[in-house]
Amino acid sequence: NGLPFMKMHGLGNDFVVIDSRGRGAVTSPALARAIGDRHRGVGFDQLAEIRDGEDSDICLDFWNSDGSRAGACGNATRCVASHVMAETGRDQLTIRTVRGLLQARSIAGVTWVNMGPPQLDWREVPLARAMEVTEVPLPGTPVAVGMGNPHCVFVVPDAEAVALTEVGPQVETDPLFPEKTNVEYVEVRSRSEVRMRVWERGTGVTLACGSGACATVVATALRGLTDRQVRMELDGGWLELDWRDDGVWMGGPVAHVFDGSFPAAFLAEVA
Repeated sequence: NGLPFMKMHGLGNDFVVIDSRGRGAVTSPALARAIGDRHRGVGFDQLAEIRDGEDSDICLDFWNSDGSRAGACGNATRCVASHVMAETGRDQLTIRTVRGLLQARSIAGVTWVNMGPPQLDWREVPLARAMEVTEVPLPGTPVAVGMGNPHCVFVVPDAEAVALTEVGPQVETDPLFPEKTNVEYVEVRSRSEVRMRVWERGTGVTLACGSGACATVVATALRGLTDRQVRMELDGGWLELDWRDDGVWMGGPVAHVFDGSFPAAFLAEVA
């Protein structure tokens, strides 16, 4: 009575995927923490659990490695969408997440997902008090953007020079963000190309963050620094972003690394 899973990644942003269609959700905070331990479990940036959809093709739940829930995870959504589209022979899907109903497409071999419109009211991000989201009162005057989860985007001269492990946790836990926040540092190279690095809430430094990439293109476009179509270099590779009227679309590579199964003894220890 083991628990099958897949290991997948998008640009090195890595995920454990559990397919619970036909049986109901199995993930708990304790199970997410156990699987997420890179020494004693498998390790992941996020865990994604696929459930049956009622008003959608599938539902997706996301977990962080500390056992907390994640509201959105763009690269995991693309990974799962790619898997389900390959399995069903389809080139488009609807996916229900906490964020809402998301659209996924396969276009010329690239998996795209619409992460929805950005949340640009301080209450939606959310922030602790009323303020302009384009001028958050922190050193560096970052932009706050909600993408189903909170993001704080700093424009910097050199993204490589940022000490992510020092500044990331400070911003993540700043009182301005009552639900904590993901933290992005972006270097604008041109109207259509940027370099971004990320500290993810509940996880730490990751090689890529899909919702963070979406928040970043919104932030730089709002600041007038880029167009709405941008190529973005992250630590793990490149994403394409397109902020359209119906939301922020994100496309890029996905990888299915291996399949495995957690044995009953591992599951019993967690329980």
